[in-house]
Amino acid sequence: MSHMLSRNYIVFTLVVNGLIPWGMYMLLSPYVGHLMALSIVTLIPLVENVFHFAKHRNLDVFGGLMLMTFILSLVMVLLGGSEKMLLLRESMITGVVGIVFLSSLLLNKPMIYHLASRFTRVTNIEQKWQNAYFRKMMRNMTLIWGVLLVLEACTKVVMIYELSVGEVLALSSVVLYSFVGVAIGLTVVYRRRAVGKMNQQQLSSF
Repeated sequence: MSHMLSRNYIVFTLVVNGLIPWGMYMLLSPYVGHLMALSIVTLIPLVENVFHFAKHRNLDVFGGLMLMTFILSLVMVLLGGSEKMLLLRESMITGVVGIVFLSSLLLNKPMIYHLASRFTRVTNIEQKWQNAYFRKMMRNMTLIWGVLLVLEACTKVVMIYELSVGEVLALSSVVLYSFVGVAIGLTVVYRRRAVGKMNQQQLSSF
């Protein structure tokens, strides 16, 4: 049942953040111009996130991302940003987040450690951090997310300069969720193997 709800949520999110904005852009651009149409369709994800916040009193990861991109879009419009600059907004934010992940590898504790300690049910995480293999696991997962987020941003930049605005709008969410899906999949597989190895190490120490 949870898998069904997750799949329905992903489909709903792709429709709201991809299909509907693309359709509205194609409908409005002949009448109000490409820049104004692109600015209008950015309101759609914002409305969806407002309803989500009103119902659940919190923002999911994608909701926060879309709100950040909406604010950046408004700034770009006020600064006279071009269509390509508006489309670059998501890539800029995704790229910055990816760089933050990679930069955190230079710190004592990487980004995944802080996210796990705050948003997951991992117990005794500070105690587990004393284990060298656990530290390696946290750093490798941070590396996975950092690299894939930066690659997603680079892919979007290439799309923006090679494809039409309508094509980018139609494919943007698909590209984002594809890279995020790969990151989640790699994280799950790697974590299972790493946890299994840690358990073997603990058993061998007795």
